[in-house]
Amino acid sequence: MADASHDLSKTKKSYAAVGIALLVFTVVTVTIGLAPIFDMGPPGPDAMDFVLGLSVAAVKASLVALIFMHLNHEKGLIYKILLFTFLFFLGLMILTIFADTDPILEQFETLKTTRGWLMDKPR
Repeated sequence: MADASHDLSKTKKSYAAVGIALLVFTVVTVTIGLAPIFDMGPPGPDAMDFVLGLSVAAVKASLVALIFMHLNHEKGLIYKILLFTFLFFLGLMILTIFADTDPILEQFETLKTTRGWLMDKPR
């Protein structure tokens, strides 16, 4: 019985440590968004700001998943499913990035293809 109370005490300390870490990372996220020292490029949000903010969010999500959702004690199948999900997400993000470099994009711009006649007022 004493062993069970020791495990409960250890679990409470683990939850408290993760809660404090989440609070600290939340403060870090807000500081990154507001402090000009963390602005990586030109003023305003840019790609590096998003990468930095999403990296902190990924750490926070990992802490929640591993500790509060008890994924750190799971069997191998859950990690295979999570790996597949991550790779699928990564593939979708890569496709989204490639969409910006699409050479056929100009073909669908209204002003270039119609020489502005769609923008004219009806007579």
